[in-house]
Amino acid sequence: MSTQKLVSRLFSGALWLALLLPQAAPALDLPALIRDVEQQYHGTSSHALTTMQVRTVNWERTLEMEAWSLGRDYFLVRILEPAKERGVATLKRDREVWNYLPKVDRTIKVPPSMMGGSWMGSHITNDDLVKASHVDEDYTFRLLEEGPGHWLIECLPRPEAAVVWGKIVYRLRKQPRVPEQIDYFDEEQQRVREIRFDDVRKLGDRIVPLKLTVTPLDKPGEQTVLHYRDLAFGVPLDQGYFNLRSLQQH
Repeated sequence: MSTQKLVSRLFSGALWLALLLPQAAPALDLPALIRDVEQQYHGTSSHALTTMQVRTVNWERTLEMEAWSLGRDYFLVRILEPAKERGVATLKRDREVWNYLPKVDRTIKVPPSMMGGSWMGSHITNDDLVKASHVDEDYTFRLLEEGPGHWLIECLPRPEAAVVWGKIVYRLRKQPRVPEQIDYFDEEQQRVREIRFDDVRKLGDRIVPLKLTVTPLDKPGEQTVLHYRDLAFGVPLDQGYFNLRSLQQH
């Protein structure tokens, strides 16, 4: 047998052996997975009607709101009810946030020192509005656990990232691919907040949880529940809509 035929037969045998052996699963793209989850309520663009119920040790209140988004960087939300707060609005462009207060007809840019403050009196922060859609850029990722129906992913901040959390852990359901819970840790690695996701429904070609429950673990008995009453994707919006003039309309 010639050397050429021998090499050819060995190559063919090795090829068949490779095809018959179990193939390794492709590596999970953790940043892409987190990015998809964080943008599930936005899509290319979106319009939503939401109800937010806030309970603290001293008071409770319910807000009806309308919101618009474009990609990950543009977001506008306006209070519809109660009447005394109608027109209060928040605009996010890139990583900057403005609030509009109609009673005094004043627009206020949120400074970096106030990004950790409460948004609309809830347990959601201004920083959440800005940073949530950029987790894939500000953190590194490690798969902590993979079960038959879920992934557990640890997110650690990059050294250069200006973030408030010492660690974030996502528990994601595989089918449908939606979050079940997100745990937030402080710089001392103590779990201080959790967000639970419920009421999973199909809207068009997307499947999303319509109820989010935010619980601050250092404030027993307090929580914020955000419920999407209506959510539409692919609405006609452009960057020009997300300006200070739109913020002040009410």
